[in-house]
Amino acid sequence: MPDRENERKEKVAIVGASADRSKYGNRALRGFLAAGYEVYPVNPNYEELEGVRCYPSLDALPVKPDIITIYTPPRVTEKLVPAIAKVGAREVYFNPGSENDEVKRLAAEHGLNAVFACSVMARAFFTD
Repeated sequence: MPDRENERKEKVAIVGASADRSKYGNRALRGFLAAGYEVYPVNPNYEELEGVRCYPSLDALPVKPDIITIYTPPRVTEKLVPAIAKVGAREVYFNPGSENDEVKRLAAEHGLNAVFACSVMARAFFTD
């Protein structure tokens, strides 16, 4: 059984975080925050989301995240894989709708510990 207390101290980068509360990029942001994770939203279109500073890119993060969770369309995700690999996160979640065969190929080619699943469901917390 996972140690949830220790897990909650993990740093999570949410790539494709959104201001739209109906989108999963926002729901994940709220869920990880509510669960006690240290959260770093990544989206060049925002300076702040849900009261948290937003970063324009993974390169701009002030810390190395333990987890990266992706909420971008596959064509955008394909272009992000090299930057994701450079960060060196322990786990990378490619949420449904962010991946395609090319993303899967690139993730393997770059040696990512890729999880092709919903990070919110995998981490067992939910938002409304």
